[in-house]
Amino acid sequence: MKISDDRKIVLIVRPTRLDELVARFNTVQQAQFYVEHLGADFGDYLAEHRTYRAAAARAESDLREVARVQRIDRGFLPNFVFGADDIVVALGQDGMVANTLKYLDGQHLLGVNPDPARWDGVLLPFRPEDLSKVVPEELAGRRSVRRVTMAKATLNTGVSIHAVNDLFIGPRSHVSARYVLRVGEREERQSSSGIIVSTGMGSTGWMKSLYAGWAAAASSFGAQVPPPAANAAFPWDAQFLNFFVREPFPSRTTGASLVTGRISPTAQLAIISEMPEHGVIFSDGIEGDFVEFNAGTRATIGIAERQGLLVN
Repeated sequence: MKISDDRKIVLIVRPTRLDELVARFNTVQQAQFYVEHLGADFGDYLAEHRTYRAAAARAESDLREVARVQRIDRGFLPNFVFGADDIVVALGQDGMVANTLKYLDGQHLLGVNPDPARWDGVLLPFRPEDLSKVVPEELAGRRSVRRVTMAKATLNTGVSIHAVNDLFIGPRSHVSARYVLRVGEREERQSSSGIIVSTGMGSTGWMKSLYAGWAAAASSFGAQVPPPAANAAFPWDAQFLNFFVREPFPSRTTGASLVTGRISPTAQLAIISEMPEHGVIFSDGIEGDFVEFNAGTRATIGIAERQGLLVN
């Protein structure tokens, strides 16, 4: 008997590496020839595919025992309309949880690890076999949630983009980005390879690597770098964001003094593009899902009006 006939569970799935190879080469046999011709182990692709398909089948079957289920591919997330009281289950790697979370507005999300032997799953506390117990508890309101602060870039063109981990603002290709950066009362015209804005959840990812490189470079010149500064991690629900300018170039017309800092509810970041073309803003490492950021466009970046809600 179903526990709930009113609420819906949305199961988010993704194509495996084998699915993507078959889409490219038309058949499994042709995909196998391609992979093995390069000396790689095609058996690993098959094993991952079978494990994921089995996990997806079990998850969907168990979920249908407790509520209505709608299964969608992650590629449809940008255009999918979630119900206000939907429960969302993401079956995949950590990046899929983050990618799903930014399209939600108040819905609770469960991250499920389909292959614990393969993926560590920091954002994946559950396994497919846990769902028959966890989802009824969630439907009954007995599961706690972890709040996640998100970032938001709002453009003067009327469009906006959210991020769970980080925003990238800069050039689409390997050229220099040119823009004016404003934080509070400070302003600087810059030329760089782009700006990273990180949330607490993203602070252990891309931002961590940037700080690590900066700390190592500073240390090589004899500077003392405190460990917290080199680590750069901060809580997922922190009410601030951090930004970092990559490879700023000082010249007669561009500076390199305003290169890292904090964005708070009272001190947002404003960036005015001076790039005639190829300027973009994308979030969470998904370059294909971007908004244009070309000359005259102004982006105001701050904490998003909504939070992500991860079921524990």
